[in-house]
Amino acid sequence: MARFVRVFSLLGILLLLSSPRARADEKSELEALRDEVRQERAALSAERAELAEQRRRVDDALAELEHEKATRPQPTPTSVSGLEPGLAVNPESRASFEQGPRPYLDVYGFAQLDGIYDFQRMDPDWKSTLRPSKIPVDCPGDSGCGNNGEATLSAKQSRLGVKAGLPTPLGELFANIEFDLFATGSNAGETNFRLRQAYGELGPVLAGQTNSVFMDGDVFPNVVDYWGPIGMVFFRNPQLRYTPLKNENWQFAVALENPSSALDEGKISEVAPELNVNSWNPSPDYTTHLKYTGPWGHVQAAAIFRVLGFQTTNVPGNNPNGTEYGWGVNLSSAINMFGDDQLLLQVVYGDGIASYMNDGGVDLAPANKNLTHAEALPLLGWLAYYNHSWNEKWTSSIGFSENRQWNTSGQDDNAFETGQYGSVNLLYHPVPEMLIGPEFLWGRRENHNNDSEPDNRIQLSVKYDFSGRIFGAAR
Repeated sequence: MARFVRVFSLLGILLLLSSPRARADEKSELEALRDEVRQERAALSAERAELAEQRRRVDDALAELEHEKATRPQPTPTSVSGLEPGLAVNPESRASFEQGPRPYLDVYGFAQLDGIYDFQRMDPDWKSTLRPSKIPVDCPGDSGCGNNGEATLSAKQSRLGVKAGLPTPLGELFANIEFDLFATGSNAGETNFRLRQAYGELGPVLAGQTNSVFMDGDVFPNVVDYWGPIGMVFFRNPQLRYTPLKNENWQFAVALENPSSALDEGKISEVAPELNVNSWNPSPDYTTHLKYTGPWGHVQAAAIFRVLGFQTTNVPGNNPNGTEYGWGVNLSSAINMFGDDQLLLQVVYGDGIASYMNDGGVDLAPANKNLTHAEALPLLGWLAYYNHSWNEKWTSSIGFSENRQWNTSGQDDNAFETGQYGSVNLLYHPVPEMLIGPEFLWGRRENHNNDSEPDNRIQLSVKYDFSGRIFGAAR
């Protein structure tokens, strides 16, 4: 009986669940669940659409930035060019405001030892180099007379320099100071600091001591002797220079330069020993050059005009006194030959320009024994050298040079008239910063009275170059 009761109870429950009301409640719950799902799906679709729109805007913005950067005009670097004598002293861009320019300071130079054996004689103050004008001719009497043959070890060529640049709105302000140890003047013969370069440059204006505008430093050959060819215009001079034209091919410059003329008193000491006659420089020297550079090399034409004066300082009115005009024209060229070879040529002619020559002669001298006036002495100088590169380790240079002056009757018999200079070398460069090798040199001096003497020597040099940046951005 109990079993039948449980069965009928279960059937009753099933009938209740399957009643229309129960089915309606279940359907209502299912519809509510479907509505909730639809709402969730709609919200999710809206979020996806918003994310897609944001991504599109970001992509468009990035593309616009890339296009603007690619088409934006780049600022032109501001720069000026500078010259390093004995080096160049090459024209180059040193600063760019686009890169954030900073001041810089460089140090450079070299240590060099020259071992020299002189087969004849040389003025003791100049035994560390071959200067034909310093070869003793009248012996006894001239400085350097004595036994033939002398050995010398010298470090005088060693050099130290600094150069600095400071970007400005007008371009780069550039400065260079350089010394070696080859003392001259009253300190000649000593191993002392000697100023070579001291100048500044901003835009087209240069002021200070550097290579004369009348000079072409690019024709100085690859010799290891310090002084070099006698017939070359070679003079570092205080000056105020203006360079209105300077580009890859052309350079034009004008300058006012320190006059420093050389006067030969000649026979004044014989005729009037009481007179104290010396040079007088009433005007600066005026120099200019025009240079063209191409793939084959370069050619330069330079000119100079001078006012040369003399005065007698120990008499009333400084008489006798007077002025003469000096002038000169210098043509030079460096021609690129085979590989790294170069042919170097120069010829210079003028009156009263000896002080701009590498060696020999005077600017002004008494015209005659009567001492009524002075004369600017005519001069002809020339050089021809060939620089040859055997390979990346071995180089040579060979050539000849001459400086000839036309003397006056008012000069002494032992006055310098002609100097000649020739050399050949073979140099080994184990690394680019070092060289070692021998050089054979020959020189000759001839005086006004045709007396002459030669000098032969051999020089073995060892040189170590160095350079580095103390501070500033790399160029």
